Amino acid sequence: MAAASENGTSDISTESVVVDDDVKFGFQRPEMYTETLTGSVNPYGRHVFLCYKSHEEWPARVESSDSDPLPKRLAGAIKDRKNDIAVKTMLTICESGDGTGLSDGDVLIFPDLIKYRGLEESNIDSFVEDVLVNGNPWSAGTGEPVTGSYVFVCAHNSRDKRCGVCGPVLIEKFNEEIGVRGLKDEVFVGACSHVGGHKYAGNLIIYSKVQEEKVSGHWYGYVTPNDVADLLDQHIKKGEIIERIWRGEMGVPPVEKTEKVAEQTLPNGNDLKENAKDEKENTGGCCQGANGFSCCRVDNSEAKKDGKKSTYKFDFFTRKWEQHEIYTAAAVVGAVATVAVAYSLYKRTR
Repeated sequence: MAAASENGTSDISTESVVVDDDVKFGFQRPEMYTETLTGSVNPYGRHVFLCYKSHEEWPARVESSDSDPLPKRLAGAIKDRKNDIAVKTMLTICESGDGTGLSDGDVLIFPDLIKYRGLEESNIDSFVEDVLVNGNPWSAGTGEPVTGSYVFVCAHNSRDKRCGVCGPVLIEKFNEEIGVRGLKDEVFVGACSHVGGHKYAGNLIIYSKVQEEKVSGHWYGYVTPNDVADLLDQHIKKGEIIERIWRGEMGVPPVEKTEKVAEQTLPNGNDLKENAKDEKENTGGCCQGANGFSCCRVDNSEAKKDGKKSTYKFDFFTRKWEQHEIYTAAAVVGAVATVAVAYSLYKRTR
């Protein structure tokens, strides 16, 4: 019920505003579950997270904001060297500050499972050169191993209010369920900037180490607080993919996913199953960062196109050769028939 002010008029209650936001931008909005999620992740092989401020402070285009020189400078350096970076690399901003254990300038890299501290504008070039281009340890910093599972939830409100409404609620629910299960030292949850697909909010990415020292990176969309327990108990604990809200994964191009088994599990799950591939390729460039730029080397789409063209040309000439053989055989048969008729007429005239 709305509270009454001293002059007798009614104030809009906070509760009604929250409900209205949830209906328009949150988990009750009409667009929820209206689109296919599978295949909505652009292909990439490495994810770099720059820890920087709180998600409430990020401008809509945090990676190109003049008031935020650190992310802007890093984004520009990666973009400038994209053709020298062998692995398709995605850059995203994640939250730092109290309660996160992270500070401005910390960098998390997946699937490398490495954390570097102390990135500044002055040493960005050496970081990109050493780590991203050459694949070596950073000469200006010491890498620390990253353990456990990391859940990054898009809460970039200034970029899209759907993520701004859904993200913080999911983070709160994750922390609540993590506390209940005693997983505080095993599962990290934090806010991140735009990762693509506002319409799929709540959006999140889970990075975990699986068998054979491999690291998985799985994306989920249309996530609600009711899904959090399943993500902890099934995905993180058992390695079972929750297919109804699964968008895709790191290292697997959507174009190659044509079929997908109904019960898919990760290699760290109880049942090791061969993962079949999913369906369609997402629109847009590869490894799109929070500012919409592609920070990976130029892909081989043209080569793929050339391959298709070559195949088509080969088939064309094969068909032409087959037609040539048919015409030649017909000509030979015709010639034999002509000779036979001529010989028959010759015998009759004698």
